[in-house]
Amino acid sequence: MTDVAREAGVARVTVSRVISAPESVAPVTRAAVEAAIARLGFVPNLNAGTLASSRSRIVGALVPTLSNAWFADTIDGLSVTLSAAGYQLLLGQTRYDTREEERLVDAFIGRRVDAMVLTGTQHSSGVRAKLQRAGIPVVECWDLSDSPIDTVVGFSNTAAGAAVARHLLARGCQRLGFIGAQEHRSSQRLQGFREAAKEIGISNVAVQLVQPPSSVDDGARSLEALIAAQPALDGLFCSNDTLALGALMACRHNKWVVPQRIAIAGFSDLPVAAASVPALTTVRIESRELGERTGSLLVQRLRGETENSPRVHDLGFKLVVRESA
Repeated sequence: MTDVAREAGVARVTVSRVISAPESVAPVTRAAVEAAIARLGFVPNLNAGTLASSRSRIVGALVPTLSNAWFADTIDGLSVTLSAAGYQLLLGQTRYDTREEERLVDAFIGRRVDAMVLTGTQHSSGVRAKLQRAGIPVVECWDLSDSPIDTVVGFSNTAAGAAVARHLLARGCQRLGFIGAQEHRSSQRLQGFREAAKEIGISNVAVQLVQPPSSVDDGARSLEALIAAQPALDGLFCSNDTLALGALMACRHNKWVVPQRIAIAGFSDLPVAAASVPALTTVRIESRELGERTGSLLVQRLRGETENSPRVHDLGFKLVVRESA
């Protein structure tokens, strides 16, 4: 740092601030220091900095899978927001396994991350206890809870499922089906879907569940299985757009006209949903905004700026009606 300070014509403490708190340094000075760092090839010893300051400037985030675009959008929004504030993102993939989530939480706490982001609100008692004991900011996302570990940013999966059921019923569907992954948030969507159907006297919803992460082929096979068991099925809700696109593929293959023979709705509003034929009715989740909001809340917490702020942040959802339903 002494060499960088001499090269940039600044004090050593200014170099330290550029590394540890870049937002606190004037842009012109910061640019001069960063240019000197680049010319000299200086790489800070982050372990030493962590020991000296008790801050790693690293945030750990856990997602179930990296193979689905909706989680990728959230992580991108989170990463960009944290990076602008001088924080780096350390990412782990749980593969929908609670034991793997607990192992990753142990590893991240062991590396002294400054904060944690978890997907969903269902965790083992061990994970909850360890994070509360660690005393770091924690944001759970992609769901809501009245009793989060710390803070939650998301939407009601149950309400989203109910909204889809009411839409299908309003357009005349009477024999409903559901295709979803065997994981908690998908189960909540099914719960809301069933409850809304039951409100008007439809007590039976045909269900096909698949192992996550789900694929287009899973959606196609599951719809064919549903119709083999329930030939009169006329309304289908898929717990994500990938499954719904697979269901549309099965309809084309079997010459089942959508939405006349069967109406189909998905969840998440991937870009391909509007481009599919027919265009897919779906539930829009602002997944990137969810990541940005999570990042902003963490930065505020880490700066001590969120005293008396709410613990639950409901971003809501929107039913996007297109040709398929």
